[in-house]
Amino acid sequence: MNLIIQSTLKTLQKSQILLDNLSNDQLCDASVSPYYSSIGSHIRHILDFYDCVFNSDGNTVDLTARSRNKAVESNCNQAQDYLSSITEQLNAVTFNVTDSVMVTDDLGLGKTEIPYTYGALMAQANSHTIHHYAIINYIFDSLGIVIADKGFGYNPTTPKQVSAAK
Repeated sequence: MNLIIQSTLKTLQKSQILLDNLSNDQLCDASVSPYYSSIGSHIRHILDFYDCVFNSDGNTVDLTARSRNKAVESNCNQAQDYLSSITEQLNAVTFNVTDSVMVTDDLGLGKTEIPYTYGALMAQANSHTIHHYAIINYIFDSLGIVIADKGFGYNPTTPKQVSAAK
C-alpha cells in the first residue's frame, strides 16, 4: 500500500475516534456561529469527497456529484457505516498514484475539468479532511467538547509550539 493511502487511512482514523465518543445530539448540533454547521455535516462532507473518487468511472471524478446523505450528519452509526465503507475502499485501492484522472470541480465560476494524478487527488482529499477537522475543532471548542488528541485539526507540517522550561 502506498504512503498516500496509508496517510489518508491514518487521518480518517480520527473520524472513527470522534464518532465513537460523540452522541447523536453533539454530532448534529448546528448552533455555533457564524456558519451554523454541525460536526456531522463536516464528517459527511469529508466522506463525500472520497465517495466521489470511488463512484467514478475510473477515468473521471466529479467532485460536484456528492451523495450528501443527510442521515450521516445526525446519526453516529450511519456516519460510522459510511466511514467503514470508505476505509474498506481505500484498503482495496487498485489505481496507481501516477495514473492520470480528469477531475471535475467547481472552483467558484462553474464546473471545470482539471487534469490530476490519483496521487494528487488523494493528497488533496487528505488535506481537505485535515482542513475540515480544524473547523470541527472550532465547533468542539464552542460546544465545550474536549478531545484527547492535541494534534486534531492540525496539518502535520504545522510547527509545534515549544514551551520554554523554567
